[in-house]
Amino acid sequence: MIESDIKAKLSFSDGTPDIELPIYKGTVGPDVIDIRKLYGQTGKFTYDSGFLSTASCNSKITYIDGDKGELLYRGYPIEDLANNCDFLEVCFLLINGSLPNAKQKKDFEELVIHHTMVHEQMQFFLRGFRRDAHPMSVLTGLVGAMAAFYHDAIDYAQPKAREIAQIRLIAKMPTLVAMAYKYSIGQPFVYPNNSLSYTANFMRMMFANPCEEYKINPVLVRALDRIFILHADHEQNASTSTVRLCGSSGTNPFAAISAGIACLWGAAHGGANEACLQMLEDIQANGGVEKIGEFITQVKDKNSSVRLMGFGHRVYKNFDPRAKLMRETCYEVLKEMGLENDPLFKLAMTLEKIALEDEYFVSRKLYPNVDFYSGIVQRALGIPTEMFTCIFALARTVGWIAQWEEMITDPEYKIGRPRQLYVGETTRKVPNLSDRK
Repeated sequence: MIESDIKAKLSFSDGTPDIELPIYKGTVGPDVIDIRKLYGQTGKFTYDSGFLSTASCNSKITYIDGDKGELLYRGYPIEDLANNCDFLEVCFLLINGSLPNAKQKKDFEELVIHHTMVHEQMQFFLRGFRRDAHPMSVLTGLVGAMAAFYHDAIDYAQPKAREIAQIRLIAKMPTLVAMAYKYSIGQPFVYPNNSLSYTANFMRMMFANPCEEYKINPVLVRALDRIFILHADHEQNASTSTVRLCGSSGTNPFAAISAGIACLWGAAHGGANEACLQMLEDIQANGGVEKIGEFITQVKDKNSSVRLMGFGHRVYKNFDPRAKLMRETCYEVLKEMGLENDPLFKLAMTLEKIALEDEYFVSRKLYPNVDFYSGIVQRALGIPTEMFTCIFALARTVGWIAQWEEMITDPEYKIGRPRQLYVGETTRKVPNLSDRK
């Protein structure tokens, strides 16, 4: 952090002495006011519900400019990475800070691909879940259970121990996600194949069965690989902040990532693409394209509970940069699979056109976001709706790992401890039982 020549001056009307607060500059983005000594000097906290105006850390990993619609991984625009790199190259970038050269890429791929197997007892752990359990609840349990197989007595203060944990999580997450899916549909688990790429291997574990050979389609593999890239990290969102806060206690990384998965499951976070596809299917079931006008009217009605899912974003105030890339991928996948005339896709494109032209949505900058298209792509790939957030978690694991590593190695690292504005009862005396009303 670079300290600014400008200081912030905080004045009080109750006679408390004014204080001067340092301001720090980032390489890009807003400056921050350092309030770490505020309580010690004034006896007061700041109040920021949701931490929407609070920087909880300094980071070199991901930068978002919501007004410009810009997303950078380690300084590289998401568009360049999605068009020129595969997912494991992006994993290497997020963890190490630079893109790999040819040798580093080969070594990293071999390291990850040769750690995709999970302990055989994992399948017995799975059998403790109901078959109809939501895959995200299963995945949360599986990842948390990994600490029992890779004992939490390991000293994660040591760089080598952290590196091993990082590789294990990246490598084994596709296997665990595929196992959760296979268990839910009653099919046998498919073991990893080290001759395949990371994403092709995952698709094979998801969709192959012992009865016939699974054929790899490079167009579909590339589409899913791009989904992984676009979801790999997204700055200090709810699940990433959860991983950092959980990890700040010194817990093992498997527990911290499991906590991130649980947070991601929420409909306001990782469950958005699932909700978006559900919205499209509901419109289709109630009349399809011909009923979009009625649906839009309900969305605009302030007294209606109907919401337009997949449009707008809490961070991006203009177009989500990932949405354009996912839109291109959507067309590629549907063309490859001969689904250009799929009713749900036609419905989505009609809804997109109306929203992009209607003044109500344009004035509010409610443009399609990545979730609007990714759900359609995943559905076309054969991924069931309830697995969407598991795919998200698989992709985001590398971002969580990179953020955890950055936090652990930060000289200013300390356990997280948010404060509160207490508005409850003051001290009370417990009355006798007979006197209680």
